[in-house]
Amino acid sequence: MTPLRQMMFVAGLVLVALSLAAAVEPGAVAPAAALVAEPVATAKRIALTFDDVPRGPGAFYTTSERTARLIAALRDSGVTQAAFFANPGRIGKDGNGAARLAAYAAAGHVIADHSWAHRDVRGMSAHAFLADIDKAEAVLKGRSTYRPWFRFPGLNQGGRDARKRRAVLDGLSARGLQIAWVTVDGSDWNIEGQTIAAKQAGKPIDDAALRDLYVETMVQSADFSDALLRRVAGRQVPHVMLLHETDIAARYIGDLIAALRRDGWTIVTADEAYADPIYDQKGDFDSANGTLLEALAWQRRLPGPLYYERNDIARANRLFAERVLQAPTSAIAAR
Repeated sequence: MTPLRQMMFVAGLVLVALSLAAAVEPGAVAPAAALVAEPVATAKRIALTFDDVPRGPGAFYTTSERTARLIAALRDSGVTQAAFFANPGRIGKDGNGAARLAAYAAAGHVIADHSWAHRDVRGMSAHAFLADIDKAEAVLKGRSTYRPWFRFPGLNQGGRDARKRRAVLDGLSARGLQIAWVTVDGSDWNIEGQTIAAKQAGKPIDDAALRDLYVETMVQSADFSDALLRRVAGRQVPHVMLLHETDIAARYIGDLIAALRRDGWTIVTADEAYADPIYDQKGDFDSANGTLLEALAWQRRLPGPLYYERNDIARANRLFAERVLQAPTSAIAAR
């Protein structure tokens, strides 16, 4: 679990305790943050987005095979538009990365900006970070399905440096770039990383268990975020799911889409999701590795839980070892 999410969890517990105390004290008034609108029951909608394109080699396929499989699976599942957030600095000289970006665009999927080099803004000046974005924009803008959307690497907005955060946000606004917020995050990148490590170590991988863990984790994260959204917004909003351009996605995205639909979700385009006014957030959040809903809930001091439990990486890794590698419980507990 990231330090911010640990802090959010503790603060959530404190706020719950305060709310309960106010409820039993004569004449006490419940904290304003606890007064949230009643949920509105409407259809669940979600857009699929993929970060870190073009990503390097994974556990199962060549990078070109991954792109072909992803495009085919999205098409066969009836998903007409997903969004791919690109790091042009990873394209490379062999042309493979450029061809993969072109293939996603040719299939009708959105191409948007994830910065040139995928560097964390907390380790750069605002000027250098914006220059990195400009470098990426120069490559991406001419593409047929380009959108003026920018997603922060690591979902980090600048940490505790308020002046830097404000300078970056003002710079994005001056460039006409909308922040490409996410509302659903199940740390799929970690499942991919664990799979690659297991492959490299020669460990046997239970393919069905890997599929089930990936699908279950992402559907659970969507449902958790939907419940949090209703507390934050008091209405239903189309969600944006954060995925990554991984071999895991190429292998199981069709299974995930089918499971989401069975769970009552409708897959919508990224254009439809980002048209909702909740995503027009220009506020200055002291946030890192978090979704828009976590940032809004934290800002409004809503009681927890505010984060999906499997974004605690230690917990997620224990689940992977137990279910995918079928490691003995005693060995997992010792880690």
